[in-house]
Amino acid sequence: MPAASESGSPSGALPALPRTWRPFGARMVGSILFVGLVSIFAVTWVTFPPETRAKFTAFQIGTVFFIVGLAGSVILAIVRSKAVASASGLVVVNGYRRRELAWAQILHVRMPQGAPWVSLDLSDGSTLSVFAIQASDGQIARRAVRELRACVHDLAG
Repeated sequence: MPAASESGSPSGALPALPRTWRPFGARMVGSILFVGLVSIFAVTWVTFPPETRAKFTAFQIGTVFFIVGLAGSVILAIVRSKAVASASGLVVVNGYRRRELAWAQILHVRMPQGAPWVSLDLSDGSTLSVFAIQASDGQIARRAVRELRACVHDLAG
């Protein structure tokens, strides 16, 4: 899903800064999944007869809370992904990892056909994935790639 040509000037205009991008689809699915998970456990617990609930040990109940907490932490990692552009650079949060980049460090913004999310080619030769801009978001992702390319093009120099 190329948002603009891979080389040359970006077709998007520089967005008003600071600008934050977040994955729309992943946030919706993650939120619904977590609410559904908690709801299923809660409804199941409430529908058990009192004598069945009394048979559960503290360890078994703690295990259920641990599983819900573990699932919640994985979902939160996906939901909290974001990219924040400011005049000084780009902050990329992927899961629980945060990376701050100066505009001069970013050489190219890429989202080739079939790629799940944006990747940045950096001046040190490495590549950084940006989970905040996901191809599954369609037109929103294409606009975000154009805006990010405009930021790199206009602010890196």
